[in-house]
Amino acid sequence: MRPALKPGLLPVWRDRDTVQIGIDSRRAVALTGMAGVAWLIGLLDGSRDRAQVIEAAGDRGIPGPTVERVLALLASAGALDDFPAATLRLLSAPARARLAAELATVSLAHGDGDGGARTLARRLGSSVRLHGGRKVGAALTDLLAASGVGQVGPADPRPSRARSAVPDLAILIGRYSQELQADLMREQIPHLAVSAGEAIGMVGPLVLPGRSACLRCLDLARADRDPAWPLILAQLAGREPDPPACDAPLAAAVAAQAAFQVLAFIDRAGPAAAVTSGTLELVLPGWQWRRRTWPPHPRCTCGAPGTRA
Repeated sequence: MRPALKPGLLPVWRDRDTVQIGIDSRRAVALTGMAGVAWLIGLLDGSRDRAQVIEAAGDRGIPGPTVERVLALLASAGALDDFPAATLRLLSAPARARLAAELATVSLAHGDGDGGARTLARRLGSSVRLHGGRKVGAALTDLLAASGVGQVGPADPRPSRARSAVPDLAILIGRYSQELQADLMREQIPHLAVSAGEAIGMVGPLVLPGRSACLRCLDLARADRDPAWPLILAQLAGREPDPPACDAPLAAAVAAQAAFQVLAFIDRAGPAAAVTSGTLELVLPGWQWRRRTWPPHPRCTCGAPGTRA
């Protein structure tokens, strides 16, 4: 182990005897009895393994048991990482600098003790394919690439090429064809619907084929509430308002929320709970995202629990 304070947490003094690691009370950890041994904190930068930290502290007169006690307290409080030296050696210096903030964030957000190494590996090995675009698609592509997703880009318009490259996740932005939806279900490719128009942003559902509500489930539910919906839906193929009622802040908000949900899916190697069988919706001029639940529809044949087999 190469002990390192979680990056992003700033050490400060609360009083002459108490060191606080981090500022916000929701992340911060306070250690008392640190007068005379605070120099130890400076050793926790990942440049030394555990034995070297103990040796260096001993050279400054800090007893080994004291060092072990501080390390144990920091680790139990979730403020200590095992510095991911092996993972970082695989990256170029510019890539390490670019992804430093991503690692710091996931290490804190998920409470991982490996400095974000496993999460980074998942992101670097992931492939995300976007269908549709405009402002939301461009912003989402930039966010996912900056977050370390290995392959992210638009779907190849050539059918043979599109079928040959199977992504971990497809993102459907705006209107999508029934054929595309059917292809994704048949190929068992998870897909996330994203839209921004009529001054409304929507992220979700995340469709896990055979496990959660699909896009047809949503259409069937809408038809239950509005008998005219199938007729309206039939008129939407290939049509978009011009210009769309999606300003720059709405596009940015939708792209950011979609990026959060994509990374939740990739990072934890499983469903993103907020958008699985649900949508997150932002209706302007409101500022708050709200979740709407869409359970699998009993008349759908997608195979999700509660639907026809």
